[in-house]
Amino acid sequence: MSTFAAGEPAGGAALAEIAIATVGATVITALLFALGWAHRTGRTELLARPANALGRGSGMPSWSILPALAGAAALQVALLGMYWDISLHIDVGRDAGPLANPAHYLILLGLFGVFAAGFLAMVLPRPQDGPPSATAIRITKDWHAPLGGVLVAACGAFALIGFPLDDVWHRLFGQDVTLWGPTHLMLIGGAAMTLIGLFVLNVEGRRARTETMRSTPKTGLGRIEGHLRMASVCGGFLIGMSTFQAEFDFGVPQFRLLFHPLLIALAASVALVAARVWGGRGTALGAVLFYLLLRGLIALIVGPGLGETTPHLPLYLAEAAVIELIALRRGGAIARPYVFGALAGLGVGTIGLAAEWGWSHVWMPLPWTEALLPEALILTPLIGVAGGLLGAFIGTALRGDLPAWQGGTRLAVPAAGLAVMAIAGYGLATQPLADTRAGIALTPAGPGQARAEVRITPPAAARDAEWLTITAWQGDGLVVDRLRETGPGRYATTGTIPVAGNWKAMVRLQKGRAIMAAPVYMPADRAIPVGAVPARPSVERPFLADKRVLQREAKTGVPGYLTLAGYLTVLAISLALIGLLGWGLIRLDRTRLPGTPTTPPSTPPTPRAPRRPREVSPA
Repeated sequence: MSTFAAGEPAGGAALAEIAIATVGATVITALLFALGWAHRTGRTELLARPANALGRGSGMPSWSILPALAGAAALQVALLGMYWDISLHIDVGRDAGPLANPAHYLILLGLFGVFAAGFLAMVLPRPQDGPPSATAIRITKDWHAPLGGVLVAACGAFALIGFPLDDVWHRLFGQDVTLWGPTHLMLIGGAAMTLIGLFVLNVEGRRARTETMRSTPKTGLGRIEGHLRMASVCGGFLIGMSTFQAEFDFGVPQFRLLFHPLLIALAASVALVAARVWGGRGTALGAVLFYLLLRGLIALIVGPGLGETTPHLPLYLAEAAVIELIALRRGGAIARPYVFGALAGLGVGTIGLAAEWGWSHVWMPLPWTEALLPEALILTPLIGVAGGLLGAFIGTALRGDLPAWQGGTRLAVPAAGLAVMAIAGYGLATQPLADTRAGIALTPAGPGQARAEVRITPPAAARDAEWLTITAWQGDGLVVDRLRETGPGRYATTGTIPVAGNWKAMVRLQKGRAIMAAPVYMPADRAIPVGAVPARPSVERPFLADKRVLQREAKTGVPGYLTLAGYLTVLAISLALIGLLGWGLIRLDRTRLPGTPTTPPSTPPTPRAPRRPREVSPA
């Protein structure tokens, strides 16, 4: 913990650390490129030997199985690093620099491993082998890279670019101690979207098997192994989609509580609908079980294992059950995937919402309140339907069953994407309540501890709030005390709160579009610099915008055009990656191996796909 303190730098990293990181990354990347060149020119068998051994053992092409396993392992390392890093910043504050935080090493190792996995898939096929798959991308005259490898490498590069951009962001705008900082979302989004690249690589590898391998009937054990593999791959995608909720998992969200059910519904509808369409019967439930196993293990490691705040997690069991039940009707997941996706998303946004509502009162730091209902009952089904359509697109592309892009089908996917962005934009808009104050009375309850009574003026400001807490963090722990009402506009803590040392304690209030905070105690911070806010026995303080209190490090007075340019730059890079992934999925569907059945271009699309007698898992 000595590397974290209130006095650590609040802007960019030290130049020495930047130099060390730059030189290290350059050397490692150069070695990786040199190894790839040596393999393609036949100068070394270091890559070929393990790749071929895995290929023989799995029946998959070597260029598919080795990068897939490496990418999956790298993502798990990055996942542990991410949750550990979030816990560290919540519990003890900012670090002395990128190299002083042990969790950063896991994140860097994992994200570089993702990029390396994609690069390996690109270089493993040798020139004399010819194109590895029908969907391979021609890079040079004799170099054809698997499409999935290109997508995985692009996701890894996108995430890695977030590290230097994060330092630039800190220098321009100060440290943004929030998961949803633009450059932080690049790190998370790049890792999460890697699963789509791994999906594509998996499909390419299976299509490129020899006829002997394809025609070999699976034994019972082989079928079980295939279903387990499919469940783990799809469960990984659900984990990736769930990482965007991490602020709510820890109980320190800096955005409206409305986002919690919205993000859960979006993750479930996209990931689990894609899993059911692609993987067949039971895959959605299998994906959730894998998600619970891995996320539960991460929670145990970060919390009891490393002694940090334990991340909570949604269940997704009800959502998976709803999706599986809807898919049973007339084979809907296959015959009419977009109709199935919309219905499944609607089920996620209604039945799933009710189930997660109950779970939030069992094991979530901030239980969902009745104040969410007016908006959640409208927006959660909408984002569920949109996510279901996106999931159906992903699943059908992976199956090679994308419907003809005509009429409503052609508009469904972009309309769903626009709907998700519109709902997100609606949720991001905030408006503070004017002239709201907190009267705070502290009663000593031990060294550095106190019980608090809070009087909100006007009393109506806190009535039917989404949350009203005293939150204390970054003093070697996290306390989120949900205040109990003792009278009109009067509230009291349910336990003691820390009000000394490096702790930062504040009254936090979210009601509708207003997210506000009033400081209870803040230490002086010379690096920002700001003075101390003492913990007084009785004091009245105004509510400020939550960001001003929770993100003390954020710079004020930054020109608006500079902020706009920063956000637009990150947005442009992000949209480019999303566009690349969408193009890759369409290419995977449209480009087939010789002999693969396909509908001739001149054949008009059938108005309704025929009912299939049974679903066959591609696992």
